[in-house]
Amino acid sequence: MNDYKRRRYKHLDVAPVAGALGAEIAGVDISRPLEDSVVAEIRRAFLDYLVLFFHGQKLTPQAQLAFARRLGEPMEYPQLKGLPECPLITPVVKLEHERVNFGGIWHSDTTYLERPPMASMLYAIEIPPYGGDTLFANQYLAYETLSDAYRKLLDGLIGVNSSLKADASRTREDRLRAAGLESKVLVGEHPVVRTHPETGRKALFVNIGHTTHFKGLSEDESRPLLEYLFQHQVRPEFTCRFRWQPGSLAFWDNRCAQHNPVNDYHGFRRIMHRVTLAGERPH
Repeated sequence: MNDYKRRRYKHLDVAPVAGALGAEIAGVDISRPLEDSVVAEIRRAFLDYLVLFFHGQKLTPQAQLAFARRLGEPMEYPQLKGLPECPLITPVVKLEHERVNFGGIWHSDTTYLERPPMASMLYAIEIPPYGGDTLFANQYLAYETLSDAYRKLLDGLIGVNSSLKADASRTREDRLRAAGLESKVLVGEHPVVRTHPETGRKALFVNIGHTTHFKGLSEDESRPLLEYLFQHQVRPEFTCRFRWQPGSLAFWDNRCAQHNPVNDYHGFRRIMHRVTLAGERPH
């Protein structure tokens, strides 16, 4: 951590995990009520590092939700039911016999909504003995490393995002069928380059999980440009990798970071609890 960022934290032990993004936060028990000054520093670290990791937490669904409420406004995850005793907590489960994991592709969460979430918060209940890591990618860097001419090309383009893009929707469709529910087609149109409402930085806001084409262009016309962006925005130097432990919690900024849960633990069970925090219309 550089000296400037080190001086910014009085109440947190903040340890960056990679050059691009991500930091582990130690010395904080988020199951307990936190002082406003501690919450303010967590929020600051969240904006500095895009994704925060907490280990060794013991959270009931109610405690996780209470912590989430200090940082944003929890919302229902679209089309999937939460826990009966805590509907704003969505279980994210892969069982031993299942081969496909939930959301197992690079994406920003639910960008097919008119107002995609600000952030997501995922807590590990049960993890496999190995595998099941999650990758994160910095979309500020993805935008800033493009050439001036390429950035100019993207300015003003609108991306069309669909809940039915096949690779991303497959596990959600399976869960809906198992619950006896029908899926709805959700479509969100957002700037390809969005400005973060809190930092003012620009970030790429397309993703292979949900973006189907550019508004005004066909999917065939959009494909070459999108395929380049999908590869560029997850270059290794833009990423970090998180290895879960039972009691770990990850809290990421959906407005400027993508994530990809690695599906490399077939035959084992993985159970997580997720809270989604409401966001604003991208600009």
